[in-house]
Amino acid sequence: MLYMVATPIGNLGDITLRALEVLRSVDLIASEDTRKTSILLLHYDIHKPQKSYHAFNEKKAVPFLIEQLLAGKSIAVVTSAGTPAISDPGFSLVHAALENDIAVTAIPGPSAVVMALILSGLPAHSFTYKGFPPRKSGARQRFINEDAASVHTLIFYESPYRIQAFLKDALAVLGDRQAAIANDLTKKFETVFRGSLTELIEIMDGETPRGEYTVVIEGNRS
Repeated sequence: MLYMVATPIGNLGDITLRALEVLRSVDLIASEDTRKTSILLLHYDIHKPQKSYHAFNEKKAVPFLIEQLLAGKSIAVVTSAGTPAISDPGFSLVHAALENDIAVTAIPGPSAVVMALILSGLPAHSFTYKGFPPRKSGARQRFINEDAASVHTLIFYESPYRIQAFLKDALAVLGDRQAAIANDLTKKFETVFRGSLTELIEIMDGETPRGEYTVVIEGNRS
């Protein structure tokens, strides 16, 4: 059995009882970052072998993990934080497992996408998750423009190094829509800034960017 296990996005107390049960029972844990996973496992006194599984070694890691699964081993996949396969490694392994008739299930839990959407104050009944935009401005503006006419709330991830550039490109493409920026969710210094894109650009001018950001932008209301 292959288990896709959601893990805390900041607060270690947010892991589910079922996730802990699975992590204690599997033969192997495939981790995006073994050091970060070790902190979680140590906190809950779980002692299981780990296999590094991330975006840069997927081509080599997936065949190995499929071989282990076909041999009858049970494997839990965890990322650095949140739910596997959502802008993180996982899709390739799930696809390969299904092609080999290997049973797959997911253990639900924390997700920055859902939490940021709820806290944004923007319509949450219908949304489009876009993940990380391209790094260069031209490609990023085209990426944003793909959903410029959409009435659905838009959700993006962005790094601290490009958050201001992203906001400015979003303003240029979408106009001055209402939006929210979430950072350090579930942690001690959790912050959610809300306002127009222009207001958020001004707010971020006075901030020291850190960690990944989740940006929620209202859909087209014209």
